[in-house]
Amino acid sequence: MTEPGRGGKASAMKKLTGQDRSITTHWRPATQAVRGGTVRSHFGETSEALFLTSGYAYDCAGDAAARFAGEQKGMTYSRLQNPTVEMLEERLALMEGAEAARCMASGMAAMTAALLCQLSMGDHIVAARAAFGSCRWLTDTLLPRFGIESTIVDGRDNDAWKAAIRPNTKLFFFETPANPTLDIVDLAAVCRIAKDAGLLTVVDNAFATPLLQRPMDYGADIVAYSATKMMDGQGRVLAGAVCGTDAFINNTLLAFTRNTGPTLSAFNAWVVMKGLETLDLRINRQSENAMKVAQFLDGRVRTLYPGLASHPQHELAMKQMSAGGTIISIFVDGGRTQAHGLLDALELVDISNNIGDSRSLMTHPCSTTHAGLSAEVRAEMGVEEGMLRLNVGLEDPLDVIDDLDRALKAVGL
Repeated sequence: MTEPGRGGKASAMKKLTGQDRSITTHWRPATQAVRGGTVRSHFGETSEALFLTSGYAYDCAGDAAARFAGEQKGMTYSRLQNPTVEMLEERLALMEGAEAARCMASGMAAMTAALLCQLSMGDHIVAARAAFGSCRWLTDTLLPRFGIESTIVDGRDNDAWKAAIRPNTKLFFFETPANPTLDIVDLAAVCRIAKDAGLLTVVDNAFATPLLQRPMDYGADIVAYSATKMMDGQGRVLAGAVCGTDAFINNTLLAFTRNTGPTLSAFNAWVVMKGLETLDLRINRQSENAMKVAQFLDGRVRTLYPGLASHPQHELAMKQMSAGGTIISIFVDGGRTQAHGLLDALELVDISNNIGDSRSLMTHPCSTTHAGLSAEVRAEMGVEEGMLRLNVGLEDPLDVIDDLDRALKAVGL
């Protein structure tokens, strides 16, 4: 936060909060989620202040010129800086173990910016096959329009990443666990392959959050989020974030976001900060609930859940993650008709394409989140017509199990 009138941002933060980043970095992620980056005004408020302002005033014209020239620290315009948003950015960076972070209006704004800010015509990227539908649209449709090539690989195959590297390759892009197939990428191995080749890695960590998995601990360079998901976690607002080195965030990403404007509102930033205060409690309880639901489903229908020993990459998942997460994917043999019938038979679980909510939600990816992709691409990704994705919430897991049991019986399973 900037002091009223003149005065540098860093000194003002220390004066107003008593916090110094070098002192708070030793806090664990659950503590950072509650207290990291907190800035207090002279009122001494305990809950973060909400600064609803689009612009800022200057003591004199010289101050305005100095700030725009980069010679004086301070706020200029909320497309670029806002005290509430900056608190969230600092908090996320501390949770992630990153030097800096930049927040954006949505998760897809974050993914798009993380890629486009560093790619140019003639560049090449390698991306994992299993991904959120809009992320595959980026690699398959948007980037080629700007002369940027992409090679899609099975992210579970470490050798495939190495084999796909070309002289013009700039980065690897993947999510783990992947949406909705729950493919697991070997973070340490793939990040090491990238580093050996002089490439950057961009990892979508939305399913796990820094509370279950920190990709930078395994060598990732850039970590991107849909903070809409577990970070808000209650289905209220959209938000996204990109974490990385100070040089990447401020020298590469900042110019792109400043001039293209995928700005996160101060209100949404404030809501996400309130969500972060309970993230550790929610994600661990929801993971416990998901494990119980997955154990019920396993054997009844084909079930994918990283916490289950039946998951083909269970050992790797549990090496990288502290819990299995909140998402389960199941498969029914009757294709779309049976999948839709199961959804329609639900009484407690909502039919919704969102995830990370405190409510249990279920969707049919082929007809919702991945409907914009061709049948051929969906097949390549492993997204089948009989697949359903379940976000397990904070309800009593026995009630969720009872609801699923009724719905499965209603469609003959």
